[in-house]
Amino acid sequence: MLKKERYKLFVEHFSAKQPDAETELHYNNPYQLLVAVILSAQCTDKRVNMVTPALFQRFPNAKALAEVTPDIVFDYIRSISYPNNKAKHLVGMANMLLHDFNDEVPSDVDQLQKMPGVGRKTANVIASVIYNAPAMAVDTHVFRVANRLGLTNGKTPLAVEKDLVKHLPQQDIHIAHHWLILHGRYVCLARSPKCEVCEITYMCRYFERQNALREKEKTTS
Repeated sequence: MLKKERYKLFVEHFSAKQPDAETELHYNNPYQLLVAVILSAQCTDKRVNMVTPALFQRFPNAKALAEVTPDIVFDYIRSISYPNNKAKHLVGMANMLLHDFNDEVPSDVDQLQKMPGVGRKTANVIASVIYNAPAMAVDTHVFRVANRLGLTNGKTPLAVEKDLVKHLPQQDIHIAHHWLILHGRYVCLARSPKCEVCEITYMCRYFERQNALREKEKTTS
């Protein structure tokens, strides 16, 4: 199957099945999403959602967060992975957001990456979720699923990002990020992909190869 056909089938399937796919992080405004995404690095969305209600109540905006020390923030996020670093990042981010960006979360990926704790993946999430920009955040799920499906052969997150942005229809890039994440989170698991319940095995390069291996084993046994 040609790559062009895989992309076509991918978009057609998920456009029909998950037309309203969105992030599972809980937030009410761009500031809250930025905080949540910073916290979600190497941590589950479920854990982040357990922590953020109290955090947002105590620090409802960048001004409130910028006025405290990382030690105070640490007490609210201690159950998150790497809480020391993330507490420092959050306070630093809040100060920059307040003083350098006039308390407005920027839409530009390069501007977003100037803030502490905001790498390319986080910046792409903010740009795509808040501003519907054609930005593709590549986390472990996106990287794994895109390669398994045959949408890319990228060996690095950046290579995968560029491939997806190049071949996906521009208007679908922001939501395709969620399609890939959710499929990886609930169906195409890292160690034991649920191919038996997957609805897109007909276009999956990984499934094709596994079937080929099983057929070869039958003929040699």
